[in-house]
Amino acid sequence: MTWDQITIALFGALAAWLSQTRTDRLRRWACIFGMLGQPGWFYAAWTAQQWGILVLCVIYCGAWMHGVWIHWIRPTPSALPGDSGLGTIQIVPRK
Repeated sequence: MTWDQITIALFGALAAWLSQTRTDRLRRWACIFGMLGQPGWFYAAWTAQQWGILVLCVIYCGAWMHGVWIHWIRPTPSALPGDSGLGTIQIVPRK
């Protein structure tokens, strides 16, 4: 196996696994591992001259970057100006 195949398999599977966890603490790491797998995808698509896959790589990279922005870069809602810190309460009926 070449480095790109190992990168795609390892980080891609880990990102998919983490994206399905129940805890936010672990789920936020999915985008990091997804981004770590992107160089392998880009290299594999470029060397194989698979231009459609290369376009998909750009789309997936944008999606992972969005996750990085949401989970790691953007300010938390309580840090936004004008935020009173009040939240809403949702009461779910029992079955």
